[in-house]
Amino acid sequence: MAIEKGHERQSTTVGTSTPHVSPHPTGTTYSSHPEHSAALLRHFADLRDGTHGGANARRDKERLFAEAVPLIDPYARQALEEINTYVLLDSGKVTATGVRRSADDGIDAVWALSWPEQEAAGIKPVVIRAYFGPGFAHPHLQGGSVGDWPLNVFEVEQAATELPTLRAMAAADIHNLVFQLGGDVRIIPATVKGLDA
Repeated sequence: MAIEKGHERQSTTVGTSTPHVSPHPTGTTYSSHPEHSAALLRHFADLRDGTHGGANARRDKERLFAEAVPLIDPYARQALEEINTYVLLDSGKVTATGVRRSADDGIDAVWALSWPEQEAAGIKPVVIRAYFGPGFAHPHLQGGSVGDWPLNVFEVEQAATELPTLRAMAAADIHNLVFQLGGDVRIIPATVKGLDA
């Protein structure tokens, strides 16, 4: 990481891997970012350029979105299945819609984890949503109750790097669902059975 202008510049690394060093347009060198940071940088470049994956036209951007959904699908399912297995003790069910036209005339794909206690409480399931809103420059990922993340996935390797984000989204969503019920953890089978970590 570089220290801001006016201070000595230095590179630091995290872990034991050797950073890739790439030239900066000003002539300064910076260490490359991990893939999750690269996704943010692709996102910000899209905002800057009004593009998505190099595409300018809405139909081309929608085609890229439709290609990204199958790439992210196994990771969205894995994140939800992990919560189902370890938190809900396999009492839940993961469903997926595939790419579809959304109510606001955008496109989306939704993965959901529902379970008996959540349904009995009358609250929404844990949701991971990929969506491309009608006025958006590019698509996003969204949790049911936790907000938006950029979705800039064009290759299997890029999709795989989103797994930690998808896990965090699912974990934050289930956390928020408990708080929608005033902190009532009775909807969490592992907690009810005393299987806390």
